[in-house]
Parts: sequence; structure tokens; C-alpha cells
Amino acid sequence: MRTSKVTQKFGAHLSVAGGLHLAFDEAQQVGCDCLQVFVKNQRQWVAKPLTEEQVKLFKDARRKSGVSPVVAHASYLLNLASPEKANRNKSRDALIDELQRCEALGIEGLVIHPGAHMGSGIEAGIAAIAASLDEVHAATAGFTCRVLLESTAGQGTTIGHEISQLGEIIKQVRRPERLGVCIDTCHVFAAGYDIRERNDYERLLDEIDRHVGIDRLKCIHTNDSKGDCGSRLDRHEHITKGKIGKSGFAHLLNDPRLAHVPRILETPKGTDGRGVNLDRVNINRMKKLVRP
Repeated sequence: MRTSKVTQKFGAHLSVAGGLHLAFDEAQQVGCDCLQVFVKNQRQWVAKPLTEEQVKLFKDARRKSGVSPVVAHASYLLNLASPEKANRNKSRDALIDELQRCEALGIEGLVIHPGAHMGSGIEAGIAAIAASLDEVHAATAGFTCRVLLESTAGQGTTIGHEISQLGEIIKQVRRPERLGVCIDTCHVFAAGYDIRERNDYERLLDEIDRHVGIDRLKCIHTNDSKGDCGSRLDRHEHITKGKIGKSGFAHLLNDPRLAHVPRILETPKGTDGRGVNLDRVNINRMKKLVRP
């Protein structure tokens, strides 16, 4: 299967330190076509509301940069599957706040970890996630920003390490058209999908198509894995430098079915031995794997 370099968009999760709009300057410096950011401190429940000036600066910077699409990643604190009602409600309210921020900024999708059932069981956890999302959707009627359910590595009691679990969440919500999916290559590999092998890669694509639909796939987190296939270890590595390696990414990057989906790095930051930004290094490594 072949696809074209020009049809694919490569980007990274970048810092918003000093101002949300500054992420676009860095995006251009490292060669990003698309972008992921946090719209608030990811380790705090509450943040000050966005000002009109912040929104204007962000939209102006985006327009000037041409970087698109832009997605956000929700706080790591959220757990829509929590069996504790107080925590679940707190998570729901925080998600509503983040969606409001994304909608104001014109961000297309908000990536969330579905949640952890904390011992209540996968079935109960999925029901709690779906009910929470129904409440979130009711509070954000008319919003264009979608919640993007991210696949997980399967650590602890987290939900989403099987694609069918994401599909069941979508099936149970009342407004499924408001949901999308984000696949993380490290996570699916750690969860047992050995995308290095053509047959297993095709199994993953078949499950995505069957349970959620390829058209619902709105973002791919492109991360190599420090852990082995099936290890359930959520540890990201630089592209081709982990256990997935060249073969797994070559399958992904030369699949025309996925060429429209933005690729977002969440690999370690810094510079290489030549002083080159590692996001640029990883983007270039992906581009070199795309066959002409």
C-alpha cells in the first residue's frame, strides 16, 4: 500500500508555557503541520478562565502559522469511570470546563483517557463513562469540539486497551456523533497489538473499523514503546528507537486508509547530540519511512 507524503500531517504535543499562542512559534520551528496542547494545567482541577486577549492571540497565531488541525489533551486527573460519585462528578465538571476552553479557542478535538474502573469492573466502568459523557454533552450542546477517546496501554484498571471497549462506550452514549477516537501506537502495542507484524497490524485496523469506524479516528499519537508488546507498560520512546521499530511505523505511515489522520508525537523532549530539537528529529524519521 502506498500513500503520499503531502497527504499526511505530522506534529507534536508542545508546551504552552508563557502563553497558549506561543506553541505555534515552536510548532513552526520544529516542522509541525499539526499540533496538540494543554488548554490548562494538566495536573490541576481548576484554572482561571481564558481572557478575550488569550483567545485572540491563539487564533491569530494559528492563522499566521497555518498549523492545523489543533487538538488538546485533557487533564490526567479526570476519571469518568470512577465508582465514587464525587470524583466522577468532579471529573465531569472539569471536562466541561476544558471543552468550553477548546470551543472558545476553535480547537477541533479534546483527547481524554476514558477512565479507570477502580475495581468496579469493566462493564460498570464503561456504563459510568457513557453516563458521564451524556451529561457533558448536555452541558455543551452545540459545541463543535469533539471528545476523542484515547486507547490505553491497560495499566491497572484502565479502560480502553481493547478497541472494542472504546466501541462500547460510543455505543452507549446518546450522542455518538460527538465522539471521536485517538489511537496511541505505544499504548496499542503495550496492550498486545503487535503492529510490527502485518497480520497483527491488519487485526488492529479491522477492530478499529468494526468497533469505532475508521472515519471516527481523528488523531494518532505516534510514540515508540520502551516496553515489549503486551507488557501493559505506558512508556514512550523516540520513533524507531523502541520495541515497535521501523516495521511498525512503516505499516502505519504507508497505509492510505489512515493518511488523513494527523500524527502527533508525545516522545521525550530535548535535543540530540547535534543540538537538533528531538521533535524535529522524530518528525523527520517518520517522513523518511513514507514510501514515495
